Amino acid sequence: MAYASFATGVLLAAGLGTRFDPQGLHNKLLARLPDGTPVAHEAAHRLLLVVPRVVAVVRPGTDALARVLNDAGCDVVFSAAVERGMGASLAAGIDASADADGWVVALADMPRIAISTIEHVARAIDDGASIAAPFYGEQRGHPVGFGPEHLAELQALDGDAGARALFAMHPVTRIDVDDPGVVQDVDTPDDLRRIGSD
Repeated sequence: MAYASFATGVLLAAGLGTRFDPQGLHNKLLARLPDGTPVAHEAAHRLLLVVPRVVAVVRPGTDALARVLNDAGCDVVFSAAVERGMGASLAAGIDASADADGWVVALADMPRIAISTIEHVARAIDDGASIAAPFYGEQRGHPVGFGPEHLAELQALDGDAGARALFAMHPVTRIDVDDPGVVQDVDTPDDLRRIGSD
């Protein structure tokens, strides 16, 4: 049985994925893992095993992706602001869950994060950490946790820097994990094949 967190998940699923398909015909988040599961569905499923609610942020016009995320159990938020970058996407997810007791923020193109890693991050936030992040070696990965005291700062994010500024301004609880999934995303078809063979 997975750890049951009080935090809310935010799944960022609004990227264009141009490195995966420069023509823009195939959304990488709908690409299928070897067992047939779409990348975004697997990322959402793992998050939902730990947190009670996941808000998935998508761009307008991605109805097929929204259906996949709905089927996984997410509350889907369409946001035109995502055109401005990851910071704006994260702010949209936080706005849609402003009453949360903290957040665990994950990326929809990272389907191989161990459930135990998500549990460690969520538990740190539930236990009062300001910000928590997993590290694989010296690489900081995802998901990242934020305590409820960061609501206003997260809502104010914009552009493509994400939450980088918060990491510079606040203490971060480092969680060392033996989980390469925290730094493995699906940016290219080769990435998908590599992740699929792990």
